[in-house]
Amino acid sequence: MNYKESSSFIVWAQRALDVFIPIAILYILASLYSVNWSDKYQILAILGGLLLVVFNQSTGAYSLWRGYALFSGFRLVIQAWVFTWLALLALTFLFKDSSYYSRFVLTGWAIITPFVLLLYRFILRSLLGKFRTQGWSTRKVAILGAGMLGHKLATTLTTAKMLGYVPVCFYDDDVNLTNTAFNGIPVSGTIDEFLKTKGLEDQFDEIYITLPLRAEKRIKEILYVLSDSTITVKFIPDYFTFDLLHSRITDIAGIPIISVYDSPLNNLTNKVFKRLEDIVLSIIIILLISPLLLIISILVKTTSEGPVIFKQKRYGLNGKEINVWKFRSMYATEDDGSVIQAKKNDRRITPIGAFLRKTSLDELPQFFNALSGRMSIVGPRPHATAHNEQHRKQISRYMLRHTVKPGITGWAQVNGWRGETDTLDKMVKRVEFDLFYIDNWSIWLDLKIIMLTVIKGFINKNAY
Repeated sequence: MNYKESSSFIVWAQRALDVFIPIAILYILASLYSVNWSDKYQILAILGGLLLVVFNQSTGAYSLWRGYALFSGFRLVIQAWVFTWLALLALTFLFKDSSYYSRFVLTGWAIITPFVLLLYRFILRSLLGKFRTQGWSTRKVAILGAGMLGHKLATTLTTAKMLGYVPVCFYDDDVNLTNTAFNGIPVSGTIDEFLKTKGLEDQFDEIYITLPLRAEKRIKEILYVLSDSTITVKFIPDYFTFDLLHSRITDIAGIPIISVYDSPLNNLTNKVFKRLEDIVLSIIIILLISPLLLIISILVKTTSEGPVIFKQKRYGLNGKEINVWKFRSMYATEDDGSVIQAKKNDRRITPIGAFLRKTSLDELPQFFNALSGRMSIVGPRPHATAHNEQHRKQISRYMLRHTVKPGITGWAQVNGWRGETDTLDKMVKRVEFDLFYIDNWSIWLDLKIIMLTVIKGFINKNAY
């Protein structure tokens, strides 16, 4: 359960500290080692602080830190600092300023800063947690509805002690649940018994209604009775009913909106970071593999007749058709409604093509697709349009794969769901992993997938 806390005083104080700390540490290190605190160092320090705030915002370090475990929050901060350093390195490389800075000072800055960032967060969290557990600014909560959603809410509030919400008890219309307990929180009676209780304001600070949406009439009855009190009442939508586990709540002019099918990549800031990631990495990779591209082009051209590059229509962002480039690996190619996936010992595959497909080297031209913006380096692998039309009718939520750009590699591929999908179950698993990626996207996840691809993703037994 995520709470909108990014506007709180504590979070704004964190932002200010995240700007100040990198500047202060770089200044102290420069002073200790008698390095001139010049304009270049000042600009570097200020950029470091500002970029850290931007990346912390992007990773969710500010908006989610209260509701997450301690080390989960630490991971987000470390990720943000790593991204900050990668951005600073790229800038110093582009402006050819790297030789100006002291390697010793910068190394110390890179190592010490994250420790200080984590230390002050640990102290802040510990102090607030201590105050909350001692009753400072806590709020007693009663939960009406002891089902899955009620249990989820109770677990979240109990785990995130810093929120200061203390689930005291459940109430439910199912009399069989009375006198049972969940994680030590008792079901104290029925909802009717709760509504007849005198002095609710003295016993509870807030009431959370976690009944399923189908209980609309019952919810209205409860709200009507509670309207005769001054107690705070909150309604939690039953997001389990409609598979809203990864939904996002926003508002338009004060009207609450639940984004049922959404992705972090619909956020403008994340789109910019994702595009910068694709541009920078594509340029670097293309420069590194250019000799290999030349060698493969010669081998493809001299071992069989036909073009070096094979273009096939695939579905791109929002289901729009794009041309995906690959090294030609077959004697004959087709791009119509009767596309047949490559199989083991497929006679259409050339000798050099078999090697290229097995090692995924036939995919290398797609870095030009990523550079041009038609694809991304990481994302759901694009399927032939004929396969899309077939599977969208067979697999629920299949087309949600196309709410982001297709990728050269993806979460499904590094988890073993690559190559021929000769059964529907295999495609279902691939879609499952693709949707997980879309729901949980972060730059860190992209970098993890790229590293896993380098380690184990080039050669695959299922690639023919």
